[in-house]
Amino acid sequence: MVANQQFFRRKLRLFIRSSVVCAGMTKLLKNLTLVVLPVLTLFLGMQIGVSRENQRLEQKYTTIEESFAGGVASGVLVSDPKKEVDISLLWSVWRLMAKHYIEPDQLETTKMLHGATSGLVSAIGDPYSTFMPPKQNKEFKQSLNGTLQGIGAELTIRNDEIVVVAPLKGSPAEGAGLLSEDVITHVDEEDLEGYSLGDAVEIIRGPKGTEVTLTVRREKEGSLDITIIRDEIQVPSIESEIKEYDGKRIGYISLNRFGDTTTKEVEQSVKDHLEAEVDGLILDVRFNGGGYLDKAIDLSSMFLKKGKVVSVARKAGEPTHHYTTGRPIAPDIPLVILINEGSASASEILAGALQDHNRATVIGTQSFGKGTVQEVFELPGGTSVRITTARWLTPDGKDLGTEGVSPDIEIERTREQIQAKEDPQLDTALELLTKGN
Repeated sequence: MVANQQFFRRKLRLFIRSSVVCAGMTKLLKNLTLVVLPVLTLFLGMQIGVSRENQRLEQKYTTIEESFAGGVASGVLVSDPKKEVDISLLWSVWRLMAKHYIEPDQLETTKMLHGATSGLVSAIGDPYSTFMPPKQNKEFKQSLNGTLQGIGAELTIRNDEIVVVAPLKGSPAEGAGLLSEDVITHVDEEDLEGYSLGDAVEIIRGPKGTEVTLTVRREKEGSLDITIIRDEIQVPSIESEIKEYDGKRIGYISLNRFGDTTTKEVEQSVKDHLEAEVDGLILDVRFNGGGYLDKAIDLSSMFLKKGKVVSVARKAGEPTHHYTTGRPIAPDIPLVILINEGSASASEILAGALQDHNRATVIGTQSFGKGTVQEVFELPGGTSVRITTARWLTPDGKDLGTEGVSPDIEIERTREQIQAKEDPQLDTALELLTKGN
């Protein structure tokens, strides 16, 4: 009994001590909570703040990196760039240039503005969409009117290289032996790598009487230098004559460009040939880099009684179809059209329309394949921008940009034959029209 009482007393003392300890611990924990909880809250708040700031900075840096890398709005259609695109990067660079560039007198505002605009247009990678500063814009208009100083060649960019579309007929470039598809790598030993089309044209053109040496890469011949003396380029819209061949009279019309006066000149020439009672007609658009769309439609309408000439496929909606004017002047006379690798743009529209309607036999080599539409928008300060707005499709739906025009009768004309003034393509056309009568 005594032992049991002692046992219970020990248990009670232990219980009391434990209760005291627990009470102490509870009080201690309570006090610690009052001190630690605000500290923990402050710490967690700081962590959340730092995390959010890091996310904000990371997003900001990502935006900056994308701006430099060109990732902003990539593939996204922007309808109002002024509202939808942040161009603070451009202003930031401009300010940095103004503040730090070692030669501040070189920071010409107009020149920099034109350069920035040119870069904006060229960044899309379309060689036919270009910004034209005042001088280049003036020269472009002069070229359509047939007056220009330089070498006389139409150029383009393909795979970041300057490529000759065609030397103009009777030009210094043609006389010196420059050919379609020649790739110009250097001008007076200056490497053209990285040059825009406008920059390349700028250093190739020059005053009458001056000399320029082009280094070109030509298929099967490698690299060669061609020295050309610049001249005033007076390109007649057309050249016309009657060729006597095997007892027949064949009207020959060479179209050098599709300019302002081309329609009237061709119309008058065709009428003159008809009055002379020729047995057939040859339209020669070799080395013709093109020109105005409406001129190609006008010329096609002279030889087609009715039907579609070309379709213009824009970025939205159904293609727009262009038809003949309904006023043909030579709808039945036997007709041949000559093309080659220098035939582009409006030349391909004309050849494609006449071919698809079985109105003419196409003789020569595959055309250049420039099947897009450019519209010229005049801008302040004598500048303009030429923008690709559509694609050209032949009456049968062939994309001239990807397919070009394939001749019905393929005949090559070598460089040696050109220099020797031998013309197997023209000879084939004359023979075909002679035998057909």
